[in-house]
Amino acid sequence: MKKLFLLLLPALIITSCGSGGPKQQSGKSDASMENANQVKLITVDPGHFHAALVQKIMYDQVSPDVHVYAPEGPDYLQHLDRIKSYNSRPASPTSWNEIVYTGSDFFEKMLADKAGNVVILSGNNRKKAEYITKSINAGLNVLADKPMIITPEDFPALKAAFATAKEKGILLYDIMTERYEVTTILQKLLSQKAEVFGTLMTGSKEDPAVTKVSVHHFSKIVSGSPVLRPAWFFDVEQQGEGIVDVTTHLVDLIQWECFPEQILSIDDITMVAAKRWPTLISQEEFKGVTGFDNFPDYLQKDVKDGKLNVFSNGEMVYQIKGIFAKVSVEWKYQAPPGGGDTHYSIMHGTKCDLIIKQGAEEKFLPTLYVENIKGITMNDFTTKLKEVIGVLPYDSIQVESVNKNMLKISIPKKYRVTHEDHFGQVTAKFLEYLKDGKLPEWEVPGMITKYYTTTSALKKAR
Repeated sequence: MKKLFLLLLPALIITSCGSGGPKQQSGKSDASMENANQVKLITVDPGHFHAALVQKIMYDQVSPDVHVYAPEGPDYLQHLDRIKSYNSRPASPTSWNEIVYTGSDFFEKMLADKAGNVVILSGNNRKKAEYITKSINAGLNVLADKPMIITPEDFPALKAAFATAKEKGILLYDIMTERYEVTTILQKLLSQKAEVFGTLMTGSKEDPAVTKVSVHHFSKIVSGSPVLRPAWFFDVEQQGEGIVDVTTHLVDLIQWECFPEQILSIDDITMVAAKRWPTLISQEEFKGVTGFDNFPDYLQKDVKDGKLNVFSNGEMVYQIKGIFAKVSVEWKYQAPPGGGDTHYSIMHGTKCDLIIKQGAEEKFLPTLYVENIKGITMNDFTTKLKEVIGVLPYDSIQVESVNKNMLKISIPKKYRVTHEDHFGQVTAKFLEYLKDGKLPEWEVPGMITKYYTTTSALKKAR
């Protein structure tokens, strides 16, 4: 079996290994930054590229010294290479200093060292519930990539972790980047304007009031380079099925948009229907995104007729506070030329529909449309929409006619922020919460409700 580990071997020279203790990878710490309130990051087992995106920028209150605890292998080496690329880029280079420990007892060592006060988790999801629980029990704040859990069996542990975090006065938070996408923000804001949207409809199982669909791709470019995914990413027992993975974002957006700043609970959720289906990956495609010539032994259980069956696709229909919602996620191998991951969203109001599309017609750029569905003349409807947009905290937004019933919201480039840059925005918001010593009162109940929804969908789909 050919592995990328050999290709990355030179990077071992700049890191520590085994029980030899941590060594500095690069850079110098700034002693002037040291103070009692400084945030110090600890990155644990960074198997997903999202771990590096948290460090794509620097933060004034965060120490440049970041302790990394990880097992030997290509995952953490790729993570270090990404950080190195941020440190060495010509424009706005970062100055992170990665201090690495790679002993087999890396997690126990992290708990014992307590070299920082915020644990960053983004990697193999099978142990994430355990990592969260033990980090919180040790008094460490946790900023976790989604999903926090991937099975219904882990839900009680997550609830307990939130309770412990409250008792200890520390924060447990997940990285919800999609809240920072401008079309989603505008969709939310317009849905709260009764003069144009009316109120959110109740919908039905067949025609939900709100639908969100996400299409992702195994082969993609991140920070200018092709993503080399770990082989375990294709094992749903380690990464999680699609219905509990990307859907975390979509369920979060439904709560965030439809019930802003409301305290939700699992009693507000009724799972109506759920299903799952696989994406078929050939051995050649698998090699193209992992570097492995063959499917590892732990994936053989999912190989049929020479193709890897990855249950990365899922769909759920549920009621939240009586409103019918539909969430769907699909993974394909590769995006069409010029394309990438796409998002579709529709909210049905009593006066109009708010629709986000990101297809070829939109040149794969998220685009917000407003459809007049109640027969008011388009001149009057357009006038009302322009008046509403005029009071939103965004300038230079234009309303363009598409057809006799449809308008397009034209958004200036200055408000367009990439998915990669959303990670910095989430982290900056988390740092604000750390400074305040608390999350908004609706956030923790919302996270508990969100993961109850996704894991209930998996249970029903199976």
